[in-house]
Amino acid sequence: MDGGESPPRPERPRARLQIPPCDLATTRELERALGIGRVLAQVLVRRGFSTPAHAKALLDGSELHSPDRFSGLEEVVGTIRRRAAAGARIVIHGDYDVDGVCATALLVRALRSLGANVGWFLPDRMAEGYGLCAATVRRLAARGAELLIAVDCGITAIEEVELARAAGMEVVVCDHHSPRRDLKLPSAPILHPAVCDYPFPDLCGTGVAFKLAEALGAPTACEDVELVALATVADLVPLRGENRTLVRRGLADLANTSKPGLRALLEVSSTDPSSLDAGAVGFRLAPRLNAAGRLRRADAAVELLLTDAPARATAVAAELDALNAQRRAIEERTTWEAEAQLAELGQRGAYVLAGAGWHPGVIGIVASRIAERYHRPAILVALNGEPLARGSGRSVPGFDLLGALHAAAEHLHAYGGHRAAAGLTVARDRLPALAAAFERHAEAALTEELLHPVERVDAIVSAAELGLDLAEELERLAPHGIGNPRPSLLVPGARFDEARAIGEGRHALFTAVSGGARARAVSFGCGGRLPCRAGDPVDAAFALQRNEWRGVVEPRLLLRHAQPCSEAEIDVVGEPACFLEGIAAELDAPVGAPPLGAAPPAATRTVLDRRGHSPLVVLREALATEEPVLAVCAEVARRIGGLQTRAGGFALASHHALEHHPELAGAFAHVVALDPPSSDTAAALIRRGAGYTHLAWGDAELRFACQIHELEYGLRASLGALYRAIRARGRVAGEELEQLLRGEGRYGRPARVAGRLVRVLTELALVSLDRQVPAMAVASEAPTALARSPAYRAYSQRYEDGRRFLSGEELQPSG
Repeated sequence: MDGGESPPRPERPRARLQIPPCDLATTRELERALGIGRVLAQVLVRRGFSTPAHAKALLDGSELHSPDRFSGLEEVVGTIRRRAAAGARIVIHGDYDVDGVCATALLVRALRSLGANVGWFLPDRMAEGYGLCAATVRRLAARGAELLIAVDCGITAIEEVELARAAGMEVVVCDHHSPRRDLKLPSAPILHPAVCDYPFPDLCGTGVAFKLAEALGAPTACEDVELVALATVADLVPLRGENRTLVRRGLADLANTSKPGLRALLEVSSTDPSSLDAGAVGFRLAPRLNAAGRLRRADAAVELLLTDAPARATAVAAELDALNAQRRAIEERTTWEAEAQLAELGQRGAYVLAGAGWHPGVIGIVASRIAERYHRPAILVALNGEPLARGSGRSVPGFDLLGALHAAAEHLHAYGGHRAAAGLTVARDRLPALAAAFERHAEAALTEELLHPVERVDAIVSAAELGLDLAEELERLAPHGIGNPRPSLLVPGARFDEARAIGEGRHALFTAVSGGARARAVSFGCGGRLPCRAGDPVDAAFALQRNEWRGVVEPRLLLRHAQPCSEAEIDVVGEPACFLEGIAAELDAPVGAPPLGAAPPAATRTVLDRRGHSPLVVLREALATEEPVLAVCAEVARRIGGLQTRAGGFALASHHALEHHPELAGAFAHVVALDPPSSDTAAALIRRGAGYTHLAWGDAELRFACQIHELEYGLRASLGALYRAIRARGRVAGEELEQLLRGEGRYGRPARVAGRLVRVLTELALVSLDRQVPAMAVASEAPTALARSPAYRAYSQRYEDGRRFLSGEELQPSG
């Protein structure tokens, strides 16, 4: 840097809200067909479950496929059965992570239950690395292995499989990882969901092993769905389709497990089986099972899953718990050192970080934290004095990490993985070239859009809806994780209040206010500070959980994202171009009923009664359909200021404008009544046409409509004040007249109200009006009765009729 300046420290880019369109007719169909609430229906539609059958299958968690759907299954099963029947020595070769451990334990249990002579082997992360290696193949052959079953590995081990066959072993590959770039496969029977055209390609390694156990007819298969759940969550494969079904069933089994090892694991991790979910697996159970393979050998984790002795299970679980504590300390130190390197490098498109003494077992975790915190792909390399160093990479959404390693392959000794995560080995002297190539590829591949994290909204809600009932209904979408995150609920135009730091200043507790309702919420990892000023309107996205603590069940609201409400254009329709034009229009209009001629036609719009909810939420929901929206209010001038700071992209009209220009609503698929109408005619007009009418007002809006009705038609006091002001001046013209007619205050009088005052005073011959100048002058000071004016009588009748209408039971908010 010039002048010795330090590069700018990397910062996580601000996320952007993404609100996918949501078809209202589709959500209503799901509500009716499935008997579900509006919010859950929104979530389903936005996630692509738009038919009742498809949505029901998701909610039921019923997607399962027969193992027979794997092409090549017969050869795999035939090979294993033949060797098992002959008493051949079978070795399960797994991996050192949770998926590899669970897959190994599941197949060992399955083959033992079938009477096979079976053992297992897990590689050492530091000594042997991931997958099959030549030295291991020779060792297993020397020990008399006759059938080698590779689980959670092997799909890229072309040479190693050939070596095993040359050594006299048969090999079966059960894997789920990506094949080699050249698509060459091992010369062996293969069970792989993508390679073998299985209907669901996203099974983890243990999921594939489970399907094999089912195909073999192992009696233990139905007992080991809990192992599939553990591995599926821990391996970060998508929790959708068959994975979601398996995890859902496996979690239920795990909560009531009879396996001593799993019971000991639940106990040592302080996990309450009654509240067990995917989060508890991912953050409590999986890290302890992973700890053995990260810091030592993973055999202890397999032993824990296989043992029938409670005392031994307790001892092994305690050992894994201690290793996990050690892993956390190493991880924290590595994170600090990696962050220091980031500060020196400054903002980059991607990062390759290397450190002496970094433990190969934790660099993957730290790479994941770096990628998440700064929203950039990251590779961490552990330098331990050897010519070849081990590395681990993690990606960000939209960036193909394995593709990036393909692009930098000339600088790598070996690598493998998938789009989101990968492992590699690299010569120390090739690290600078690797970093440069990786960064170049990332800068070319990462568009401006991909450089910013996205908070994808699943539903638009008000604070009043964020209660236990909704939390429990949304639990029907669980288990949550990769590919099936907890729903993101947008509260538009919310305000944050009563914020205070908790958790030694790491988090914040606050109140979210929306539509008159209040909900307590928490923001984790924010340093005790919220991302916006108290009282400012924000669009806030939350996750809603059903939280159980010490026997008390309550909703818990977690802040995921907040940003200032963006101002967008509001198209005001039906209003006069200027104040004087509005007065003239009122003077020329017939007095009394609006110019509709015959009675309004029968209502044809579908009416959605959302009264008592937040009007802003109803408006934003209508806008989310991406169809034209007309918002109707009691008075535009008094409404538009508050709306502009919270929403935009719609048209706005008053009930008065709609009465005099009933054709206005015809161009809009949605009419949102923010305030109630004050007459039968106005109520009929908002329902006229094709599309939807949303009744969105609450108590506050009803009071506002009553105030505007008083202003519009309760004219006695205003008539007296205006006449006295004109009489005091004798004659008023031009700008002075306009100011006088506007009245005082922030908003003054609407032009139509001023026109009514002028009409009454001229009808009573108290003033004269020169519309050309314009000017008004006193014409008479003689006392007179207001009722002599036909216009006043009509306005008074409208005043009384409107008061009765607005106080009617049918207009009261229903929520």
